[in-house]
Amino acid sequence: MSAAETAMLIAGERLEGTEGAVRGIDPRSGETIEPAFGGATEADVDRAARAAADAARTFRATAPEARAVFLETIASEIEALGDALIDRAMTETGLPQARLQGERGRTCGQLRLFARVVRDGGWMDVRIDPAQPDRQPLPRPDMRLAKLAIGPVAVFGASNFPLAFSVAGGDTASAFAAGCPVVAKAHSAHPGTSALMGGAIARAVAACGMPAGTFSLLYGADYRVGEWLVAHPAIKAVGFTGSRGGGTALMQIAASRPEPIPVYAEMSSINPVLLFPGAIAARGAAIAAAYVASLAMGAGQFCTNPGLVVLIEGSGDTAFREAVAGGIAATPAATMLTPGIHGAYLKGVEALRARGVAPLAAGGTSANPHDATAAVFETDADALLADPALRDEIFGPAGLVVRCPDVATAARLLEGLEGQLTIALHMEAADHALAADLMPLIVEKAGRILVNGFGTGVEVAPAMVHGGPYPSTSDGRSTSVGTLAIDRFLRPVCYQDMPEGLLPAALRDDNPCRIPRRIDGTLTLPA
Repeated sequence: MSAAETAMLIAGERLEGTEGAVRGIDPRSGETIEPAFGGATEADVDRAARAAADAARTFRATAPEARAVFLETIASEIEALGDALIDRAMTETGLPQARLQGERGRTCGQLRLFARVVRDGGWMDVRIDPAQPDRQPLPRPDMRLAKLAIGPVAVFGASNFPLAFSVAGGDTASAFAAGCPVVAKAHSAHPGTSALMGGAIARAVAACGMPAGTFSLLYGADYRVGEWLVAHPAIKAVGFTGSRGGGTALMQIAASRPEPIPVYAEMSSINPVLLFPGAIAARGAAIAAAYVASLAMGAGQFCTNPGLVVLIEGSGDTAFREAVAGGIAATPAATMLTPGIHGAYLKGVEALRARGVAPLAAGGTSANPHDATAAVFETDADALLADPALRDEIFGPAGLVVRCPDVATAARLLEGLEGQLTIALHMEAADHALAADLMPLIVEKAGRILVNGFGTGVEVAPAMVHGGPYPSTSDGRSTSVGTLAIDRFLRPVCYQDMPEGLLPAALRDDNPCRIPRRIDGTLTLPA
């Protein structure tokens, strides 16, 4: 990469960072990847945040069509990067070509999806309550509501999705769709990939005539850049995907500001899988094969990885466990994203062993320095209930099977779990009555509940919820995937008795934006 490409992007300008250096590491070999990317100073963060604040009012007021074209242009610029993007991401993450090509498609697809959302206009949730001057005992004023952009958003790149959850990922796409400028912090594990994606956004900003401060990209050699960014008074919200420790630290900074701001952090989940007796008896081997595939997918580096299996005992248990053991034993070792993630995985597996749970099976090994061996352990419900540490997330291809004698025990186990992104139920028709007993508890624990499947594979769609009660996310009322993600970066504003000429276009009587509106409580579609 050229020297210009390794510089930060602040409001359309390339600036060399001087606060330390960020270099990627090829996880397949452990070798450092050149060139270095200079880290931002506190002054750089201040400049980027102030530029975003300067851009916010103009960008918020852009017409829906212009903003939709901007999102589509970003997608086209990403596609124009071609093989250079995929090659760089492969080097920095160890992920295979097909996976990254699919992730690029998802990234561009969600940008285009949000372009459709912006054009639709329903995201503004326009409500018009016309004046009733003759109402008794008091007249009603004219009131008009629309949701508007909250302001500049800080977006943190994720380690496990270098394209779809990073610089131009879902947080950035939904923030732009809402009309919010973005200051992105590149993940230190893939700085070159982030630079390419950031360049694509910068070219789209220029091509579409958006304010220069609509987008900035910073690098950080340590945690301080993120801390400075979240603490900056110009930043009005945060999007984060990563560890519980990292997310919690950002939440504390955001809450302690003179003006607290929301942090939308996706953090920690073990995604329980409930196996009911009828399903195990009917198709235990097939469920075992699908479970092993989900657990080992991408070296287990998914936030929806099925880390806990709750096995409600019945006929077929032995066959299921044997099939899991055989599948895991046949699973080859796989490269993890970074040395740090690999080291944390090894510690997590050793911690399970140290707590006395029985190993069920282990996968293949490798001489590569950052390859992970898949592992599944088993225990009973009493042990899990007695030891909260057994419920901790292990980021990687490790799972724990917990045997439960009945649904009542499974309910006690679920009651003791933290909030989850997903809970999966495997059942036959004969199991429905048992599942019904657990559903009131399950809906309190997870943001997505699925049947006869596994949470890995998050569809980008209007009905998707990729969120859940704490600590799976910092705010269980939101989602980071799907069109509802735009709501995180909006706030409602009511205009009372406002002259027509001072109203936003969406609230004017002639509805120039031609969007659906709720008038006097009744949904009204444009003619």
